[in-house]
Amino acid sequence: MGEYDGSEYVVIDEVPPPRAGHSSRKVSVLPLVFLIFYEVSGGPFGVEDSVNAAGPLLALLGFLVFPFIWSIPEALITAEMGTMFPENSGYVVWVSSALGPFWGFQQGWVKWLSGVIDNALYPVLFLDYLKSGFPAVGHGFPRVLAVLALTIVLTYMNYRGLTIVGWVAILLGISSLLPFAVMGLISIPKLRPGRWLVADIHHVDWNLYLNTLFWNLNYWDSISTLAGEVENPKKTLPKSLFYAVILVVVSYFIPLLVGTGAVPLQRDEWTDGYFSDIAKMLGGAWLRWWIQAAAAMSNMGMFVAEMSSDSFQLLGMAERGMLPEFFAKRSRYGTPLIGILFSASGVFLLSWMSFQEIVAAENFLYCFGMILEFIAFVRLRYKYPNASRPYKIPVGNIGSILICTPPTILICAVLAFSSLKVMIVSLIAVVIGLVMHPCLKHFEKKRWMKFSISSDLPDIQATARESTETFIA
Repeated sequence: MGEYDGSEYVVIDEVPPPRAGHSSRKVSVLPLVFLIFYEVSGGPFGVEDSVNAAGPLLALLGFLVFPFIWSIPEALITAEMGTMFPENSGYVVWVSSALGPFWGFQQGWVKWLSGVIDNALYPVLFLDYLKSGFPAVGHGFPRVLAVLALTIVLTYMNYRGLTIVGWVAILLGISSLLPFAVMGLISIPKLRPGRWLVADIHHVDWNLYLNTLFWNLNYWDSISTLAGEVENPKKTLPKSLFYAVILVVVSYFIPLLVGTGAVPLQRDEWTDGYFSDIAKMLGGAWLRWWIQAAAAMSNMGMFVAEMSSDSFQLLGMAERGMLPEFFAKRSRYGTPLIGILFSASGVFLLSWMSFQEIVAAENFLYCFGMILEFIAFVRLRYKYPNASRPYKIPVGNIGSILICTPPTILICAVLAFSSLKVMIVSLIAVVIGLVMHPCLKHFEKKRWMKFSISSDLPDIQATARESTETFIA
């Protein structure tokens, strides 16, 4: 995915030993791979609409081509920037160092909000897969209680620490993918390759198609907000991203090959949950139940991974003085207590939204944040060309612009297809962030809230300038 030049993290000075009271347990390669897997994917659940929107051929091509346009560039940028700034504020400090703290705060606000909106989906989907066996959780007050109980249980897992979350992600990942491997073996005698070539370019729902691809293949940068919790991040982060890209693409492409090649095409049936119907056609009721259980476990994995990223982002922003000091408070397990509570509250309050509204709203806000990231990546290449980058994409300044060009065009396409309602609501959220930053600065000036920059985090701008000046001298 790039080159490791053997240098240490010296862009903003050496990282000191862990603080007293901060858990020394760090996330290693394998747990990190599955945390990234759940930040981005969680398995093939949710890709069915791509066949509904465009047919088998375009769906298969989309999940092969789209990673080169979006996923690989985003993962490469995350590897370079995440090792350049291995701290929990992640993409917030990228943008701050390139564009200043105001835009860094905006980045943190829209990315945290898009993550919380996304996470509100998973308890709801979890119950949707359970309601066939437990109808009581399908509606009304029992459903509300079930959402609350599930949110509390999964939030507690995050509270106990990232090591637990990482190994839980591995267990859930294997459990979620195993039934699809079995379904693939069962389907071999029934595969008809000609079914993969079916396409009707005149009847394509481009809005649904692009949103489905985008939603299923984004959020690679979310792992950057856990960089401060990673064991030897300059090597572990790039390696984990590389393996995760392969795992995600395979976990989408193989089930789509099986589903479109082993059963006759019925495009209208290809909606959320259709893989469980395909499992019943190929293997019987037992395989259907297994797929449904895997889907439920997948939603659990995506929830714990997303909440880990969201809550550590708030902690990182507090350590950079962008949020009040109490957001930097850690539990006795080393986890961001206040960040977890805020993220869990947001998830519960937003869980009433529909699947379509959640996807559209989070995509819009996510696109805004990614534009800032691309600008920050290119600007830092030009602004501090000689700053240490332990993992550097092997391209020059012009190459860095070219890497960002295809995903930027894709962002424009996704935004162009947004509905007026989603656009208005998302722009209101952006305006709230624009107002919130000066308000927090006013609170700090009046000393109504305490803000502080962690002594463990060096001055980004000063040390980067020193690195450049030393090189010139």
